[in-house]
Amino acid sequence: MSLHDDHKPRISRRTFGGAVGAGAAAAAVGLPATEAAASTHPAPKERPFRAAPDRRPSRRPNILFILGDDLGWADLSSYGSPHIKTPNLDRLAREGVRFTHSYAGSATCSPTRFSLYTGRYPARTKGGLAEPIADRTVGLDPTHPTLASLLRGVGYSTALIGKWHCGYLPDYSPTKSGWDEFFGNFGGALEYYSKLGLGGEYDLYEGDAEHKDLRYYTRILTERARDYLHRDHDQPWLLNLNFTTPHWPWIADGDTEESAEIVRRVKAGDKSALWHQDGGSVAKYTEMVEDLDRSIGEVLRALKESGQEQDTLVFFASDNGGERWSYQWPLSGEKASLQEGGIRVPAIVRWPARLNGHQVSDVPHFSPDWTATLLELAGARPHPAYPLDGTSLAGYLLRDEELSERDLFWRVRGERALRRGDWKYYQGKSGKDQLFNLAEDQRELADKATDEPKKLSALRAAWEQTNSGLLPYPA
Repeated sequence: MSLHDDHKPRISRRTFGGAVGAGAAAAAVGLPATEAAASTHPAPKERPFRAAPDRRPSRRPNILFILGDDLGWADLSSYGSPHIKTPNLDRLAREGVRFTHSYAGSATCSPTRFSLYTGRYPARTKGGLAEPIADRTVGLDPTHPTLASLLRGVGYSTALIGKWHCGYLPDYSPTKSGWDEFFGNFGGALEYYSKLGLGGEYDLYEGDAEHKDLRYYTRILTERARDYLHRDHDQPWLLNLNFTTPHWPWIADGDTEESAEIVRRVKAGDKSALWHQDGGSVAKYTEMVEDLDRSIGEVLRALKESGQEQDTLVFFASDNGGERWSYQWPLSGEKASLQEGGIRVPAIVRWPARLNGHQVSDVPHFSPDWTATLLELAGARPHPAYPLDGTSLAGYLLRDEELSERDLFWRVRGERALRRGDWKYYQGKSGKDQLFNLAEDQRELADKATDEPKKLSALRAAWEQTNSGLLPYPA
């Protein structure tokens, strides 16, 4: 495999090949291999992807879908971080497939979750227009089919542990949208010990009732997930495990004094306290990400102990790009932007029964594709009145089928983007149309709009056509 000057691995869209070790991760972000070697494992021999028809047939998989919160594209050591060590997620990548061009469905928390839960563009629904949801007037309509409700319809048990952020009680809740069980928080952020949310409300629930537990939140979610996996399951299951780590406030396990100060400010009416603009550091962020990695390691060990590892598809990703302390080189932009740093995320899938390990894919895809993929693998069909915007990757992953080129579309207030193959059309808040070749310029600095006017026009027209079928933003 050769590497171009802009560090993008040139891999066939039909094949996986490569490594998640130090050399590959470092090259992907322009670091010397020796600089990343301390936090990664030696690179296995690269090999092209091959479906595994010789493997024993697997029953419908259990699905463990893990989301980090505001985790940047290169915040894992297997993605090139020179200072953050994530051995458990690196191991998950070695045992499965690491994606280098995986995208969130949007640039902030709740619209991405809408896109994942529905398999559709966020702007198909009123609640998805909030970027992100910050009040109690909108949410995911309980009558809208979801990944959970459709899987439950074909015999899956369903649970969501962690951050929901798709609406508040009494009108909106995971238990109203297809999940049999819910334990977690409704809002977009909470203080890790007190569980106080952005409005100063207590925000930890079991089902639709408050649950009191003042321990560090990541510990609680990890414990709940382990308990779920250790149960006796007599049917396949979906577990959405949505951590809030490493979302602000920048509080690691043990930072009780910092927690107490933020709580004091919240109770005094400081509505910006949880934003924690006067806190955090690279070191603190590193501590939080590494704690997330340890927690996921505990969950994966529980899965193995339960005897379900072989037939469980584990997927890990972030809900959008990172911010402030995140490491995203060489991408530009961050959370809330449609530049690459705002929407490209780390993503890993492992399914021992069906997928070989030590593989890397550069196939561009986004959150709604995983909805379509999981529905197909589970034997569920989308509701005909709510067609999916995602494309299933099952044929590509399991049957070595060509994944035809298609458009990936994004829209947020003041920005627009569309990716087709290596080309990306982008319009930022300046209103200027720009065109980038991501194969040569992942950093989005070499604007080809003047050089490629026909391509720019075609991609802009495609964006306009898709946008015309979506709900407008409220005035």
